[in-house]
Amino acid sequence: MARIWSFGSDVDTDQIVPGRYAPYMTRDEELGRYAFIEARPDFAAAVRPGDLIVAGPNFGCGSSREYAAQALHLTGLAGIFAPSFARIFYRNAANLGLRLFEADLREELGDGEEVDFDFEGRVIRAGGRELAIEEPPELLLRAWQAGGLAALLFAEARR
Repeated sequence: MARIWSFGSDVDTDQIVPGRYAPYMTRDEELGRYAFIEARPDFAAAVRPGDLIVAGPNFGCGSSREYAAQALHLTGLAGIFAPSFARIFYRNAANLGLRLFEADLREELGDGEEVDFDFEGRVIRAGGRELAIEEPPELLLRAWQAGGLAALLFAEARR
């Protein structure tokens, strides 16, 4: 079972990981420990691999900090659902293999709710109901399977 972590609109990269935890001050593998350290201090210690974030529009806005997406990826999240994402955050997430889904699920899923996320079947099961998830573009699926867009491009260049 996965847990839902709810966030509002306009979650910026400084809320995701404050600048003082930048990789030049923190080891890369430690970044996940600082995810939402100020905006939601319970997150990093309690998030489990497979959990989901459900947020409002413009998730990942602000500066182009790749380490914000990296910190969330390191927590093992199965995906982030929001009506829209900041363009640079979206690209950074794709590069790393962090799954982002453009869907507004704030009315359907509540903070702390336990759900079953069937990625292959593109459905979230919660409280006896099923929420269908739109099929991501083929290139994005291939990137996620490869571990990110960069990994996919390197793999295809070696062929």
